[in-house]
Amino acid sequence: MAALVLFGGGGDLAMRMLLPSLYFLEHDGLLPDGLKIIGAARSEETRDEYVAKVRQSVEAKAKADAAWSDDAWTRMEARLDYLAVDATSAESLKPLKDKVGDGACTSFLAVSPSLYARIVTAMRAAGLAEPEDRVVLEKPIGRDLETFRQIDDAVADAFSENQVFRIDHYLGKETVQNLIALRFGNTIFEPLWNNLSIDHVQITVGETVGVGDRWPYYDEYGALRDMLQNHMLQLLCLVAMEPPSDLDPDSVRNEKVKVLRSLRPITPEEAERVTVRGQYVAGVVEAEPVKGYDEERGADSDTETFVAVRADIDNWRWAGVPFFMRTGKRLPEKRTEIVIQFKPVPHSIFDHGDRGAVEANRLVIELQPEEDISLSVMNKKPGLDQRMQLQPIRMSLSWGQNDRTAAPPRRRIAYERLLLDALHGDSTLFVRRDEAEQAWKWVDEVSEAWEGAGFKPHDYVAGSWGPEAADLLLSRTGRAWNSGNA
Repeated sequence: MAALVLFGGGGDLAMRMLLPSLYFLEHDGLLPDGLKIIGAARSEETRDEYVAKVRQSVEAKAKADAAWSDDAWTRMEARLDYLAVDATSAESLKPLKDKVGDGACTSFLAVSPSLYARIVTAMRAAGLAEPEDRVVLEKPIGRDLETFRQIDDAVADAFSENQVFRIDHYLGKETVQNLIALRFGNTIFEPLWNNLSIDHVQITVGETVGVGDRWPYYDEYGALRDMLQNHMLQLLCLVAMEPPSDLDPDSVRNEKVKVLRSLRPITPEEAERVTVRGQYVAGVVEAEPVKGYDEERGADSDTETFVAVRADIDNWRWAGVPFFMRTGKRLPEKRTEIVIQFKPVPHSIFDHGDRGAVEANRLVIELQPEEDISLSVMNKKPGLDQRMQLQPIRMSLSWGQNDRTAAPPRRRIAYERLLLDALHGDSTLFVRRDEAEQAWKWVDEVSEAWEGAGFKPHDYVAGSWGPEAADLLLSRTGRAWNSGNA
């Protein structure tokens, strides 16, 4: 009988994301038969107390999605167990090994990455790192290349690479996976997916929330390490990678590594031209006054809460096509999107007066707050005017948009896909060690360039789209950030 162990099973990630995801998989009959789900944490509580907490968390989320079922919960509850442990102690983990039994065990480390090395060492000593076992690691692993390698070396001592699943929940999003289908399942887009047709790419991850009481963590990582090193570079890789020979996990990840190796290094001399650091000051977000980062922290800090970067990929497909990435806290919208901006037509046969201007085609892949893929194209404005008039229209490429009678599917939590893949040993949507190393190497170069150039964060008012320098990053090249849904 197989087991899934949630280290940190009573924590925020487990209660807010992992256990609801497991319930939804149970609801849909997708969990493996006989799978045991064991919460493991320091808290001294009984199984019944733990199960009651899980139900409270799961039921609220399931009812909000109209997916609560007493039968599904009964099945889920039968799988649940709990054990109070010190995960860094092999002696403390031995009773957990007894609960797991002789079947394959998948361990999800929903704890601070600073504990990973000690936990996996204890797991190996306790018999929880056998050849058929797996371990799932949450980001961020380390805060630079050196600390990543220190942690991952300990992981490699306990588990072989094919047993390690480094998770990035953005890769579990339906629209991110649909990007692979869009690119490699159609002849329409892939022939245009290069520097001959594409002008530039934008990747935006905007958050309205501030750092708040998470500042001790954020002060150590900042926006560069917290978001760009993993989420944003993963999205860049999926946009930019060459077609893999097949969907074998290593085939896909080999192509992503090639992209990361092709990223142009950012030097101290280039830092001010191609990067922007920002930190929010007091302002208004969603009609509510909010404090600045330094006020929340209670002291001055040079930690960036906003970062924008121009990345260049030095290979044949993307030479000359800039990739602009921006992410920040206390922005006006919660928005995550990828914008593929195509080049304009080489010559417009339409006047730019009352006929309407020809706008370049744009593919927008939205991940938050809604998931959608839309294509903006030019068409004739309806009417009997003698002079043809043009207008842009957006065509949605999302599921069900062409069938108005079909009910849209429930928007799945990204962890549902990733937990299921980990349980089945499919590592396609997980990050390989050399992938993570290349990402850290490039991000370390950015960080070192900032340090070498004495590059301090610009202030930006909470509720704005970041420092003015972020707009200049594009405007000096004759471009602009996508400001709406067009």
